[in-house]
Formats: sequence, C-alpha cells, structure tokens
Amino acid sequence: MTDNSVFAEDFLPGGGHLSFVLKRGQQVRFTDLEGGANVSLMLFNAHEKSERLNLPDSLKCQHTARLTSGHCLYSDMGRVLAAITRDTCGWSDSIGGVLNAEEVREKYGTGRYQELRNRFHRNGTDNLLVEMGKWGLELSDLTMPLNLFSRVDVGADGSLHFVEGNSRPGDAIELYAPMDTLFIVTALQHPMDPSAQYAPRPVQLTFARADESVAEHCRTSRPENERGFLNTQRLFA
Repeated sequence: MTDNSVFAEDFLPGGGHLSFVLKRGQQVRFTDLEGGANVSLMLFNAHEKSERLNLPDSLKCQHTARLTSGHCLYSDMGRVLAAITRDTCGWSDSIGGVLNAEEVREKYGTGRYQELRNRFHRNGTDNLLVEMGKWGLELSDLTMPLNLFSRVDVGADGSLHFVEGNSRPGDAIELYAPMDTLFIVTALQHPMDPSAQYAPRPVQLTFARADESVAEHCRTSRPENERGFLNTQRLFA
C-alpha cells in the first residue's frame, strides 16, 4: 500500500463498529494504534449477501489452523472474499467468536450508558447486528467472525490458550478484495482476553486502490487458492 494509492482513512474507537463495501481492486489496512487490539470481522458478497465468510473452509482448504499473510478468506461458494496481503503480528484467531450482552456483564460487570455515557460496555453480538441491519441482514445471518490481531493456541489436550501481547502498537493487517465485499467490523476485546477490565483498543483504517499483483503471493501459495481466485474471476468474465 503506497501513499499515492490511499483514498480514505477512518478511525474505529475501542468498542465501536463499522461497515463498508471494499470494491474489487481495493485494499484496507487495519492498524493497531495502542497494542492489544482485537477486530471482529464478518464478510459478505456485497451483491448477494447469502454468500458469506466460511472460516472452516478457509482453514481446511489452506491446511492451517491460523490465518495470516498469504492466506485467503473464502466464502461458502468457494470464492475469495478477501486475501491477507500483509500481517505484521502473524496471527488472526478463527475460534473465539464474540461475547453477547450477558457474557459482557458477567465478565466486566454492569456498565450502563446512564452512568458511563459513551464509555458504556458494548458487546460483539449487538455491535455486529447493528451494522448488519444497515444492509438488510439479521440474527439468522450472524456467523462466526474472524478476530484480527488475536492469537489462540490449542494445546495437545485440546485446551485453548489466549496469547497476550500478540499485537503491538503499529502492527497492521492488510486485506485485498478480488470482488466487491461487504465488511462488518467491531473493535472489542477478544472473548478469551483474561483482563477483567473493559478496555477495548482503537484501530485506524486506511483504504487504497491496488493492483491485483499485491495478492499474487496469496493466489500462488497453494493450488486451492489458485482455484479460489479463478472461481472469483468468473464472476466478472
């Protein structure tokens, strides 16, 4: 991503939520401003929203339990909704999901708007649903999100372990869209973050135009990805 290709920037505060369409041939960079950020991300085909991110297929077809630079995010139709072209922290979690309102109260205590105003405690489920509603989506469309910047390790006994400090200030993840892709995002702490303090971290979003060559290392990283990009290109044939 170069300075002369950037056409917009946005700021997502901790606890905030946002949605946008990243058009074919565009990139978005998420930058962790303070360290310890977590961005829960859902993806949809912007023109046919019944097609959406399928994390199990994304992991299975790329033979990985983690997603980072060189990997693709697949839809349930075998097309590439986005490609991870750059990742300085090296891991995004596909296991943890998000918390709902009851789980947030249990973990962080009561944090009502009446007392805290804009610092009130938000939860991932409601934040995602608010943004989904703007695009005609509802609860039945809520699926497992990808948690950018967060790492969860799986022990030999199957136990899950949240890795603290996976993302540091200035770490960035860049996603390229080979098709028009709807992004639904929220910046809240990972459900497995052991901190008992509600303190979600902000991120910066930078939007740029890009040549398809920026995702070439994603396309050629394995034969499955070459087929995924071919499936996607057929939409525009």
